Amino acid sequence: MSTAVYAFPEDLGPAAGLAAALQCPLTPIEPHRFPDGESRPTVGRFAATAMIYSRLDRPDPKLMPLLLAADALRRGGASRLVLVAPYLPYLRQDTVFLPGQPLSRDVLGRLLGSAFDRIVTVEPHLHRTADLSAVFGGAPVTALSVAGLFAAALEAIPPPLIVGPDAESAPWTASLAARLGAEHLVLTKQRLGDCEVRLALPSGLRLDGRDVALVDDICASGGTLEAALRELRQRGAARVEVLICHALFDAAAQERLQAAGAAWILSTDSCAHPTNTFPLAGLLADALVEELTA
Repeated sequence: MSTAVYAFPEDLGPAAGLAAALQCPLTPIEPHRFPDGESRPTVGRFAATAMIYSRLDRPDPKLMPLLLAADALRRGGASRLVLVAPYLPYLRQDTVFLPGQPLSRDVLGRLLGSAFDRIVTVEPHLHRTADLSAVFGGAPVTALSVAGLFAAALEAIPPPLIVGPDAESAPWTASLAARLGAEHLVLTKQRLGDCEVRLALPSGLRLDGRDVALVDDICASGGTLEAALRELRQRGAARVEVLICHALFDAAAQERLQAAGAAWILSTDSCAHPTNTFPLAGLLADALVEELTA
């Protein structure tokens, strides 16, 4: 084989979608864990260009098997390794916030950058990092946007008001609104703790009867989106749909979001979640089709 997609069992569903879009084989990676907890994955049917599809939410148990699988593919003859990781973890820790803490972004970058020739991801959760390739040791990093997927789902006349929960969401909130020809705004956020925030809309703004699309790149605890939903409903929004790229929140958080006024909660399949609505296979395949002739 010249090109193949590889995946661990938990990722075979979306990996199969990618392989079908690329019209190349899908090869499962067989996991094995020794009694002492060590991992030993086994790969078969080696390809010259190997794409490993790995959703890296809850990353710690996944990273070592991933690196070992990459090593096995290299030893089996793969000349090019591509990591397809729709969600990349540890990017929010992009500086040393307090003495004694690690720079987690760079630790991840060294691990993955040394193992792979290219990394493809979706909506990386970045604050101060302009060039991900520099973080990953020079390995090219392709960061894809879901604005097109979300825009297709929100096409309506009149278009909804597009709202981002904080300043960090402003760039892609604006991009989504531009695709729809819609208005947009972002809330002001004051963080009170890991899971507690205070949000505010511009003073005097009323949303009486308006439909709103509340969009964010990542939802972990749900605290920010819950506060945003309550603020939007208090200002008179008639209906609020929540669109999330990376759904990391648990069932309790989902219940809180629904109780706060979410009409629908929709997410991509970058992380396995009951709210998954948008498959990323087509978006990823468009970025990876060049690997078929690399």
